[in-house]
Amino acid sequence: MDILPSLSAILLYAVPVIVAITFHEAAHGYVAWKLGDDTAYQLGRVTFNPLKHIDAFGTVLLPAILIFSGSRFLFGWAKPVPVDFNRLHRPRRDMVIVAAAGPGINLVLAFVSAVLLHVAGLFPDAVAQALVRVLGVSIFFNVLLAVFNMLPLPPLDGGRVAVGLLPDRLARPLARLERFGFVILILVVFVVPIVASRMGYDFNIFSWLILPVTFFVTDVLSVLTGANVSDAIIAVFRSLSG
Repeated sequence: MDILPSLSAILLYAVPVIVAITFHEAAHGYVAWKLGDDTAYQLGRVTFNPLKHIDAFGTVLLPAILIFSGSRFLFGWAKPVPVDFNRLHRPRRDMVIVAAAGPGINLVLAFVSAVLLHVAGLFPDAVAQALVRVLGVSIFFNVLLAVFNMLPLPPLDGGRVAVGLLPDRLARPLARLERFGFVILILVVFVVPIVASRMGYDFNIFSWLILPVTFFVTDVLSVLTGANVSDAIIAVFRSLSG
């Protein structure tokens, strides 16, 4: 294995990925704080200091293992921000707002990164190419993080949004799934696709749901900002494969 491309890939991903995860978790804590629950604030989680949000295994070790193993699929997580929904001013409504804040800030970061693509051409070629790749990572990862987290399964943000919006007869059984949510997620994302592929079936939630939605959103960003987002993302994948 050529270790240099792997190291460059880690460096390429590191800054935009850490920023995306940090802003995502800080947004949850900040919005919860403003809506009545200061649990995250008291624990120092309403901050842009990434060290407060990084999970040693989920944020650092697992993604590094996947990159060094040559995987094209990255997976990981940060330490979840604690929120006591009962302390919110209007728990059911505010739970939706707090949950949506994380994916929302990721979409804002992706939009800003797409706008900054217009600035890349002002720099010398080598710097411009590196900047385009970094911004491409930022756009792709922020959108991917937002889309993935909006899957309607607690404890993902989309699950909590669904619990807050659905009528009680549907919300309550969905909320009870939260204790098993992580196990279900691992099964759906990893185990079931592997078993299904060996049986001749395609049940890869990333290939037929998450990635198509992610690329749809990046296409929308291209239209909104007038930036060539697709080329920036392609440049990222080429740099990783090269």
